[in-house]
Amino acid sequence: MRMAILGAGQQGSACVLDWLRQPDVTSVLVVDSDADRLAALERRFQDGRIETLASDVGDDARIVSALRGAHALVSAVPYFLNIGVTKTAIAAGVHLVDMGGNTDVVFQQRSLDEEAKAAGVGVIPDQGLAPGLACILAAHAVRSFDEVDSVKMRVGGLPQHPRGSLSYALVFSMHGLINEYVGEAVVLENGEIARKPTLTGIEPIRFSEPVGRCEAAVTSGGTSTLPWTLRGRVRQLDYKTVRYPGHWGRFAFLKSMGLLESDPVRVGRLSVSPREVLASVLEPRLTVPDVRDLVVLRVSVVGRKNGRTLRRRFDLLDYFDEKTGLTAMMRTTAFPASETALLLARGQIAERGVLAAESVVPGDAYVRSLRVRGMRLRDSETVVRESEDD
Repeated sequence: MRMAILGAGQQGSACVLDWLRQPDVTSVLVVDSDADRLAALERRFQDGRIETLASDVGDDARIVSALRGAHALVSAVPYFLNIGVTKTAIAAGVHLVDMGGNTDVVFQQRSLDEEAKAAGVGVIPDQGLAPGLACILAAHAVRSFDEVDSVKMRVGGLPQHPRGSLSYALVFSMHGLINEYVGEAVVLENGEIARKPTLTGIEPIRFSEPVGRCEAAVTSGGTSTLPWTLRGRVRQLDYKTVRYPGHWGRFAFLKSMGLLESDPVRVGRLSVSPREVLASVLEPRLTVPDVRDLVVLRVSVVGRKNGRTLRRRFDLLDYFDEKTGLTAMMRTTAFPASETALLLARGQIAERGVLAAESVVPGDAYVRSLRVRGMRLRDSETVVRESEDD
């Protein structure tokens, strides 16, 4: 089985590592515009199954030719490139999974549904930690209930110890981080689609030690297409990102001062985007060499089954892997994307077109596969008593 990845950065390299562990993977094509990065990846893995191609993602004809014969492709490039990547995968006749992160882009990809079906291709956007893993777990839990009141998804990537005035260190792209902090989040209220401003609804949340007390706030993109999939089936649904205490208040101040706005402002003779300036200023201050990170995830679904009100909850606490050198964010983002691509490549997802993962990924098999990879997903079910909360 031949797998392919666009992007040889942190997430791309983690996918490569995961695929090389699979006995039915015979080759892995890695495409990146940086030849030095590709050479470093080859030196790291020292595996003859790796093929590399130094090419810009926009070189459609060259990439289509290289993808011929691949069973599935993962896109680990920035979300705004995924429309072009989807067209490339369809032209090559290759299944596609992307790490996405922007719901507007997903709906643009859905306009290519008929073309994907005609090519016999399955395209599954927004596959990573959140969106991705969290949404699949939520939908999997919902299917186990007769009636559902609420779905709460709480996810965060954090340094193992709070750092600096924002109690944070970058565990993924600076632009990806700011993308989550702007705009509106899509939720369900009384079973219908609604929108909430980001950086609102700050709530306390506690995890097992050594994480302890944290705060969660509304951010964008984490629900992906899940609200539309579950509309009318679930009364309340929301997603919040987890940070150490104090982070949200400080970022809300930056937002209130206009520093998350993308529209240019005049600075002397120059026209600059406040968001670009903020990203440029924050990135070196939040980049900590050799940072050890962790990921927390809690997906809680409350509803009725067999006449009882129950809570089904998935919990995950994942750490930097000292043995492989993979950060927790790499593991919890790349491994879910890698597994979804393998499900397509192996024919375990038979649907074609541009698909919603929460509707087609087999939940039990997916959870088992991630546990095999060392992700300690805990699945619990408890009776809900009156006035009880998470």
